[in-house]
Amino acid sequence: MKTKPLFIVISAPSGCGKTTLIDMLLQEYSDIVYSISCTTRAPRGEEEDGVDYHFKTVERFEELIAEDAFIEHARVHGNYYGTLREPIESALKEGCSVILDIDVQGAAKVREFVRALPDSDPMKAGYVDIFILPPSMEELRSRLVGRGTDSPEAVEKRLENAEGEIARAGEYMFRVTNDDLGMAYRRLCDLIDALSGRM
Repeated sequence: MKTKPLFIVISAPSGCGKTTLIDMLLQEYSDIVYSISCTTRAPRGEEEDGVDYHFKTVERFEELIAEDAFIEHARVHGNYYGTLREPIESALKEGCSVILDIDVQGAAKVREFVRALPDSDPMKAGYVDIFILPPSMEELRSRLVGRGTDSPEAVEKRLENAEGEIARAGEYMFRVTNDDLGMAYRRLCDLIDALSGRM
């Protein structure tokens, strides 16, 4: 069955289960690949180059910017982060779909980049962006507190950021509320199946 390769951009506030949902998709769909971002920050813990991130020196990253190699890049907390164009184009050409996990600012840049492409470009033809919403701010607060990884101040900061991000959910083509992980996952699968022509 020939399916249309999609370029799937997914954003969500911290604590909405985005990483879990993406991992579930990658396990189920053998033709979806994950877009690995580049960064100039040092690896943390068990992180591996080419698996978690492509770790680059500042010099190399700036060369790539000059070569127009990124579809978006930003400087966050003193480090560069960016999404390379070439691996996405290669995967789409091979008939695979690509998932990009990115924040709302990055997604806005990607959207702008894609909008400027010719209609025949696979990146534009298969473009879809999805925002994962929490059922409520109260539920998000209890999830963040429940994780036990952040101080109370950090939880408040994440909630404040989440409000700003949720306010931009309308910029996305689709919104999926993660009230129940299994149901949210099915909604995502249904969307991907319908858009790629698997139905």
